[in-house]
Amino acid sequence: MHTFFKAAVAALAFGAITVHAADSGNDTISIIDPASLQWQDYPGLPGVKFVVIQGNPKEPGPYTIRAKFAPHTMSKPHWHPEARYVTVIQGTWWAGTGDVFDPDTTVPLRQGSFAIHTPKEVHYDGAKDEEVIVQISGIGPSGTNVVPMKEPKKK
Repeated sequence: MHTFFKAAVAALAFGAITVHAADSGNDTISIIDPASLQWQDYPGLPGVKFVVIQGNPKEPGPYTIRAKFAPHTMSKPHWHPEARYVTVIQGTWWAGTGDVFDPDTTVPLRQGSFAIHTPKEVHYDGAKDEEVIVQISGIGPSGTNVVPMKEPKKK
């Protein structure tokens, strides 16, 4: 079986397996073709789109979503009740912590980077000069709680 697994992974890596949408009728594996994703506007955050890949973030249980930030789009300081695991799929994602909104102090996370949002810790994030796509997983129910934002002190 170990050899079969290696062969299957190799076949996926080299494109020998046809990728189908998740509703392919195959109960063994669900594969989602990124071209089939139907992005929606993220309510209350212009310039951000999202798509649910798996599960339902509003309900108990595991979920995976993708978020797409247009250039020069950042969220305001907020927190989530659950831990969130973030992988940068495309571009450079910028992350900051605390309720002082200062994009100049954010940390760059380049494509392939991984981050963990600690539950109930205030942060903000987004895109600077390019479109960014991140994949976020967690255990729902999820939520986003915006906090009163403080401006950085003038220098």
